[in-house]
Amino acid sequence: MKFEHKPVLLNECIEGLNINPEGIYVDGTLGGAGHSIEILKKLSEKGMLIGIDRDEEALKAAKNRLAQYKNVKYVHDNHDNIKNILQKLNIDKVDGILLDLGVSSYQLDERNRGFSYLGDNELDMRMDKTQELTAKEIVNKYQEKELANIIYEYGEEKFSRQIAKNICQYRKEKTINTTKQLVEIIEKSIPKSKQNNGHPAKRTFQAIRIEVNNEIKPLYNTVKDSIDCLKSKGRLCIITFHSLEDRAVKNAYIEAKGKCTCPSDLPYCVCGAKSLGKIINKKPIIATKEEQKENSRSKSAKLRIFEKI
Repeated sequence: MKFEHKPVLLNECIEGLNINPEGIYVDGTLGGAGHSIEILKKLSEKGMLIGIDRDEEALKAAKNRLAQYKNVKYVHDNHDNIKNILQKLNIDKVDGILLDLGVSSYQLDERNRGFSYLGDNELDMRMDKTQELTAKEIVNKYQEKELANIIYEYGEEKFSRQIAKNICQYRKEKTINTTKQLVEIIEKSIPKSKQNNGHPAKRTFQAIRIEVNNEIKPLYNTVKDSIDCLKSKGRLCIITFHSLEDRAVKNAYIEAKGKCTCPSDLPYCVCGAKSLGKIINKKPIIATKEEQKENSRSKSAKLRIFEKI
């Protein structure tokens, strides 16, 4: 299958990055290079793009798509390690960073990756196939309470306890190897009358995917590290697809912006508040109605932009 990922909020991201033709930019979630190719079109030969992805298939596809551009460096790594990545490249600061935190269309559609609750495929869900932890291991080895907590916290699933209980009961008799087995357990765990808001397995699959790929825990620090890596006037653009991601990004931006807590009657600040920059859009940018019609995966997308002082 061809690696494709229709870029979400493309024009908004390019505008938000405020691209300097001779600048250095990082696409921390390179994917199908949909955003990257538009960044490169705005760069001169003196400019540079650093494309990071934890999925080797994504990197291979991006190299093919961007073959005409010589000012690209490809990195197989996780954007959470952005400081180390730039250090290894002997780059101190960059002009802009883009993070598109959504799972790619290819990863969802390529059923043997195990991201999709459609079909009957091996439980995997690894964005980086070189890592050891898989969805199969989580489903078969995590304790019931831990499973319930993950499904509730990362999937915001009301029936998380019943799903976790039924998973543990099922695996006593038989190993859960496939997406179809897991879907059947989930469907039996949720009352039919409550299965009217999308596919009943959607939230649980999201939760397990987040746990497999450790998508939430490092995010707050990743945002702060990314801001640290920016030059003055550099921009950080982050697209999120669910409330947990958006909350982490929003809170990190607010802290980076800083706020004086001194009483208003003091002649000067004594609380030591320090601002690293400003939030460009107080409310998240969402896709237009036209884009939402053309690309259903853009419906939940939110873009937040931060500018370094």
